[in-house]
Amino acid sequence: MHSSRAAALLLALSTAWTLPSAAQAPAAPSPRPSATLATGACPAIALAGADAGAVRVPSAADAWGGPRTGKEATLSNRTVAYSIDAELDPVKHTIKGKQALTWRNRSAQPVCSLYVHMYLNGFEGPGSTFMTEQRASESGFRSNVDTKDGEFGFIRLDKVVQDGAAAKWTFVQPDGGPKTDRSVVRIDLPRPVAAGATTTLDIDFFDQLPRVVARTGYYGTFHLVAQWFPKVAVLELPGERGATAPRWNAHEFHLHSEFYADFGSYDVRLTVPKGYTVGSTGALTGAPVEKAGKVTHRYVQHDVHDFAWTADNRYAKPLVKTWNGPNGPVQVSVLYTPDYASNAEPVLQATIDSLDYFSKTLGGYPYGTATAVVPPYGADEAGGMEYPTFFTADSTSQDEPGTLGRFALDFVTVHEFGHGYFYGILASNEFEEPMLDEGMNEYWDQRMMTARKQDLILTTPFLRALGIGTKLTPFDMERLGASLADPADALGDNSWSRLSSGSYGTVYSRTATVMRQIEALVGTPAMERAMKLYYERWKFRHPSLADLREALAEGTGRRDIVEAHFDAFIYGTGLVDDRLASIQTAELLPQPGYWTHAGKQVLVGSKALAKAIEDRRKAWKAKHPDAKEWEGAFPYKTRVVVRRDGQKVPQVLRVRFADGSKRDLPVTASGSWQRFEFVTASKAVSAQLDPDDLIRTDLSELNDSRTVEADGSAARRWFGDFTSLLQSLFALLSFV
Repeated sequence: MHSSRAAALLLALSTAWTLPSAAQAPAAPSPRPSATLATGACPAIALAGADAGAVRVPSAADAWGGPRTGKEATLSNRTVAYSIDAELDPVKHTIKGKQALTWRNRSAQPVCSLYVHMYLNGFEGPGSTFMTEQRASESGFRSNVDTKDGEFGFIRLDKVVQDGAAAKWTFVQPDGGPKTDRSVVRIDLPRPVAAGATTTLDIDFFDQLPRVVARTGYYGTFHLVAQWFPKVAVLELPGERGATAPRWNAHEFHLHSEFYADFGSYDVRLTVPKGYTVGSTGALTGAPVEKAGKVTHRYVQHDVHDFAWTADNRYAKPLVKTWNGPNGPVQVSVLYTPDYASNAEPVLQATIDSLDYFSKTLGGYPYGTATAVVPPYGADEAGGMEYPTFFTADSTSQDEPGTLGRFALDFVTVHEFGHGYFYGILASNEFEEPMLDEGMNEYWDQRMMTARKQDLILTTPFLRALGIGTKLTPFDMERLGASLADPADALGDNSWSRLSSGSYGTVYSRTATVMRQIEALVGTPAMERAMKLYYERWKFRHPSLADLREALAEGTGRRDIVEAHFDAFIYGTGLVDDRLASIQTAELLPQPGYWTHAGKQVLVGSKALAKAIEDRRKAWKAKHPDAKEWEGAFPYKTRVVVRRDGQKVPQVLRVRFADGSKRDLPVTASGSWQRFEFVTASKAVSAQLDPDDLIRTDLSELNDSRTVEADGSAARRWFGDFTSLLQSLFALLSFV
């Protein structure tokens, strides 16, 4: 940049970036007037507000064109089509792109403007909503990679033409973010799109990729190209995800938000220098075409709502295997660099296992490819991210079975593949209801890890050689990280209006914990029926939280349990803290006082009564010389008190007796306590709440049991929770 122009720009920036004082801080976000547009004959169409989400009203039966029965000509009710030509410059880390974006107006009214996501602008500088929230966050995004000078990224619109006429565009901030955010653009069309009609926009765009951060970018010759093209927002109709009138759903790119888009078709031509290996969403169509030292690869995929790809000249020969699924063969590919060659086979196997598990427990995998990428050294921020038919796994130098690194490698692979169902095929709105993707996917992933009998081994190779270590089951691990004591935000809230990054993180673990509790209460077969119903009803249709609730209530046949849990934990911030306050047991002996005998009141004194009790004991012992210590002439009376704080979830109290018998009692009190009293032939020895471990949301298991006499069971139970501390310790040790 010329020095005089640079000085002028710096002077302008010094004024433009004067921050407001605390007293001048902006108020809470509210819908802006710019969220609507009325041009000529086009009625105004509002943007979904920043408070959208946590939908309570089920979608209409015909939402998104109605359920996909499999008899339709296409898997989804396609709304968009992208035809894209893109060329990568791997030295400058730039992409020149041209796309024909064809969009169908599903509404019953003309549309004069389209809203388009420009996600890469989240990384263009400190003025974006993403970067603003990252500075305010206590932990940043994932590995919190610092972006240095020359490592920022952006996307630029160079041309937008409709039917030969140039369109105008304006950047908007639908969630009330800074005016400097450019992640959403409104394109005003030269010609309105009539109800039911389609239009095509010819768009030239240019990408500067960032140094890999938050799901996209480059590191050396490695390129993960994601959220890289202008992507049209979703026009929701009445009866879809809580909408009562047509509305554009186009939120800014937030620190913790992910994505939401219409289903459609992608035909993408990717041009890279010769010697670069390419992996992508969809299937390679035709042979790559080489010209002037460059190679063009064509990938096509229908019935998806996103497209991402990778290119690197260091990739080894991809590991490829065919999995034969219920909908035909699937080509499974793993791309990796030689530094992580040992990771390729575990990732391939975990992907194949996931294809099998998800196809059997939810529904058959509908696509013909599944491609996994093992990020190279230095590109960790690219790991653990999902796109349709294409995802990035983890990478580790500790890949031996039973190690923490191997558990992470396998779990991340399962998790990112699982997104192909919850984010990909079900296509929920991750801006507004991240629980439907991140949380529900985490729940189903841990079911798979449980079925695999793959626990988290808390040790290191050195300590394991000494026989030192312990393990956590997948759902115990989730419970320990679920912030059950301090649920600051409801699970159903949106992705960005949360107390902290940590609170957002509990969307994963707390959802898995709550869903596991519902499963325990309704029974595993009922939960599996309900989840298959949910998938079958809402695949390719964008469900809401209310739609999940209805499918679970109907499929399990236990609406009472499902609705109570949604109200308490998903729409609310409920916590559970039931505890056993006391247990007492003693012989039920006759007491001194006036007794009625032969129609008269007779005073029975303490001394006389004590002698009568002793005589009876002797007589009983003489008749039962082989009696056990706990057997006697008198019955026992037991009193147990349960205290209840927070949500009153269904509980069972189990009392055990010295003769080996037990009694299960329902805990039903809606108040803060419940007392149980009963008389039995044998004395009680212990009492325990939730003996079958069904209540996963209980704040602490340490106070759920008591014994009449002290024993070590509480210490053993305490050790189970103590392993949560060991988890953090061993996680650190594993990377030393």
